[in-house]
Amino acid sequence: MFSTPEFWVAVSFVGFIALIMYMKAPQMIGKALDDRADGIRNELEEAKKLREEAQAVLADYQRKRRDAEKEAGDIVVQAKEEAERLSVEAQANMKDMLERRLKLAELKITQAEQQATNDVRLAAADAAIAAAESVIAGSLTVKAQADLIADSIKNVKAGLN
Repeated sequence: MFSTPEFWVAVSFVGFIALIMYMKAPQMIGKALDDRADGIRNELEEAKKLREEAQAVLADYQRKRRDAEKEAGDIVVQAKEEAERLSVEAQANMKDMLERRLKLAELKITQAEQQATNDVRLAAADAAIAAAESVIAGSLTVKAQADLIADSIKNVKAGLN
């Protein structure tokens, strides 16, 4: 019995198991496995927290992007409205300016017509006076001229009083 290899293998096996039990290997292995399980559990919880934080950050950025897009759209709409308002205002200002210039041109034309009419009247009056003067000077005698001057002086004196 002591000479058979099977006996010695069994004794070695029992000794090995006893040594393992004496060294508390199953407890160390169990503790190592428990520690590893706790580490994995903690990593999973941390990964879950990180995932939740990432989802919250993603949702926040998506909300901010939507808000920015909405704000950009509002800015574009306001810019278009402002451009249209300025265009209408510019057209109205241009129309007013053209009307003022047209009125000013018409006024200048009217003034020029009046000035031309006055110039023609003055020229006609000067020509009529010159013609009357030459006719009167040629047909009046010295006595008739003196009488006309005297009548004119009386008329001026009567008009001044």
